[in-house]
Amino acid sequence: MAQAPYCLLPDTAKRDPTQPILLDIRGLWKRYPQGNSRAGMKTVLAGVDLAISAGSFVTILGPTGCGKSTLFRTILGSEPPDQGRILVNGIPVTHPNRDRGVVFQTHGQFPTMTVVENVALGLRLEETRLLTPILRPFYYYGKKRVHRRRAMEYLERFGLADSAGKYPSELSGGMQQRAAIAQAVIMKPDLICMDEPFGALDESTREMMQLFILETWASTDMTILFVTHSLEEALYLGTRVIVLSQYYTNSDGTPAEGAKIVYDAPIPELSPRKPEVKYEPWFNEMMQEIRSQGLDPSVRQCIKDFKLRHRLSIREGEEADVEIPSAITVLRPTGPEKRRFDPFTGKD
Repeated sequence: MAQAPYCLLPDTAKRDPTQPILLDIRGLWKRYPQGNSRAGMKTVLAGVDLAISAGSFVTILGPTGCGKSTLFRTILGSEPPDQGRILVNGIPVTHPNRDRGVVFQTHGQFPTMTVVENVALGLRLEETRLLTPILRPFYYYGKKRVHRRRAMEYLERFGLADSAGKYPSELSGGMQQRAAIAQAVIMKPDLICMDEPFGALDESTREMMQLFILETWASTDMTILFVTHSLEEALYLGTRVIVLSQYYTNSDGTPAEGAKIVYDAPIPELSPRKPEVKYEPWFNEMMQEIRSQGLDPSVRQCIKDFKLRHRLSIREGEEADVEIPSAITVLRPTGPEKRRFDPFTGKD
């Protein structure tokens, strides 16, 4: 009988509580107009507080319409918050940049470019300009060869080297998502936001991709923020699970407007992590707790009763149990400059 696949995670000491805070969100509010000017504004996020340490794999669940995608857009910098602040490595988020990568449910690659060209695109856009091929042709084609070589290294590690010359439409769903993840990881972002990246895959491909992303996370020290509608997937993948919900009541008993984090708890880190862990008693007990206290619209907890058990949880009106540095760097210093460290090659 064939042995079930599993993912060998790093020692838990590698993800210990001494890791610095990478993402720090305080008092985040986001509102949108309701249809017409007379209807006023609809509050989607209501004072969200969140602190995430470097190297974490944080999964986010929530009812439909709770603002998970809105939270992602504000973290990426594509939409500004109406109130509050978002810091990544101690630096305010004001616009998208390479420090925050993103993977969506659909791969989002250019259909007229090959897989290797898509994966290398971010590097090319960062280091060359529109007129570079004309004004500096030798520089441009030299860089193009370097970018292609780097992209091939990632495709080799992601098992896509044989498909480098194919177009996205010629790949299976799982291969398309692996290519999309390679496109994000090659930029070496500090934080990768994944918005239901496996939602459109069949069950067997989804399980394969779950193992793949765990192995990628373990080998790169990435910090991942992963949105999913699958409670089982959230508990299997993450080191921490968060539930964002608009179904709760204020301290005075009045109905709330806008979503808050109503559940926040650590997930036991097991090494090796096998798919069979999904049938462990603790796994099913945690699923039942989250389903009843975080995902059931008929259960409206009061703010003071939110289940916030993670050491970095921030209850309204309180601070996290750890000191949040005002600025952090995860770059490796090299004299007067700072260069990025490549976890794949072990080189700067």
